[in-house]
Amino acid sequence: MAQDYTAYRDKVNVYLASALPSSSENHFRRLYEAMDYSLQAGGKRIRPVLMQLAYESVGGKEDISKFLCAIEMIHTYSLIHDDLPAMDNDDYRRGKLTNHKKFDEATAILAGDALLTEAFNLMLEDALISEDMSKVRAAHVLSLASGAEGMVGGQILDMASENKKISIEALELIHLNKTGALLAAATKMGAILGHGTAMEIAALEAYGRYIGKVFQIIDDVLDETSTIEELGKTIQSDSKNHKTTYLSFYTVEECYKIAQDLTEKAIKVLEHIDGDTQLLKEIAVKLITRRN
Repeated sequence: MAQDYTAYRDKVNVYLASALPSSSENHFRRLYEAMDYSLQAGGKRIRPVLMQLAYESVGGKEDISKFLCAIEMIHTYSLIHDDLPAMDNDDYRRGKLTNHKKFDEATAILAGDALLTEAFNLMLEDALISEDMSKVRAAHVLSLASGAEGMVGGQILDMASENKKISIEALELIHLNKTGALLAAATKMGAILGHGTAMEIAALEAYGRYIGKVFQIIDDVLDETSTIEELGKTIQSDSKNHKTTYLSFYTVEECYKIAQDLTEKAIKVLEHIDGDTQLLKEIAVKLITRRN
């Protein structure tokens, strides 16, 4: 999988490299520097890669780079804000200083705000030019997944749970929204942009939700068992912030068993897709064994 995934990730990185204006030629130089700093900090780019693969699996063949950049911008903005002192108060992200440590807190807040807004500018500009309603629909999916009934809702539930004992049901609601919503949106958007059938769209959304849960379970495990060198960010931040995680209810071994069961469900649901889903299957399996 590594070679194929790397090729998709590298294409996304090329798109992102030119997604923002050159900061040296702009009146808002510091803002664009801060935006670009976090956007170019690396990472797996799993959300845009999943979107592209879902798009291709239903027969999509055109350029959807604006949408790939948009979802990564929204993910990046969420990380900038997550790292702020008012939230997780982290010093490192992807092995580099967090945005507010590199610049300052106010600049980091505004950089996140600008990335969120620019994401919708990119998508809607593309939709206006092409007059393609599927692009409007895809942008709507991302707005729902990013907002109060999605990622942001999950974030506020997560913050409210600090220093409290919560149920496994409450924990899963947090992660369904905070992590799962954007991953499910990625695959659903790809299916919509590729003009997939209702069955294909539903199947790819379900796949995204399954692997979203896997992603979070493994994240919880790695936060306790990995190193800052491997993970590229502060470790044991959940325990330091007194957060309930999957390890509050299950052992490491049990967490991996749950992740394996969810992965099998994710792979099974792809049987509803007629196109090539091999790399989607490989990604699902790889998420269980990842170390960062």
